[in-house]
Amino acid sequence: MVDVSGKAATSRTARAEAHVFMTDGLIRQLRERTLPKGDPFEVVRIAGIQAAKKTSDLIPLCHPLPVSQIEVDVDLTPRGVRIETRARTRAETGVEMEAMVAASVAALALYDMCKGVDKGIEIGPVRLLEKTGGKSGSWRREPDS
Repeated sequence: MVDVSGKAATSRTARAEAHVFMTDGLIRQLRERTLPKGDPFEVVRIAGIQAAKKTSDLIPLCHPLPVSQIEVDVDLTPRGVRIETRARTRAETGVEMEAMVAASVAALALYDMCKGVDKGIEIGPVRLLEKTGGKSGSWRREPDS
């Protein structure tokens, strides 16, 4: 584990996303809220929040952080669902892993809610969109071309 004891605690944020691709029929069921397991969107949101808070338990050598805020947004797209997460902390190291774990687990929770209808659901990419704070400063992913 990297020693961060000499670093100053600063405000840090990160945004990540996960894409979940599925059939038109499943997208329709999500839109109409007719899945057998019920409406998955609140389950997905809570799963992402819980996951972010447990990141250091899931990822070896990841520092436990005092996460100040986690937001999880779930949006239907023409090809499935886009999940965007935002994490915030004041700490000695960044919060990128918390945002990415939140997006990953939220996508897996959506798969779990939908697998009875379609096991061919695809997850990915899961990726960091932006981070702020820390010695390396801000970083933002270039928009897809």
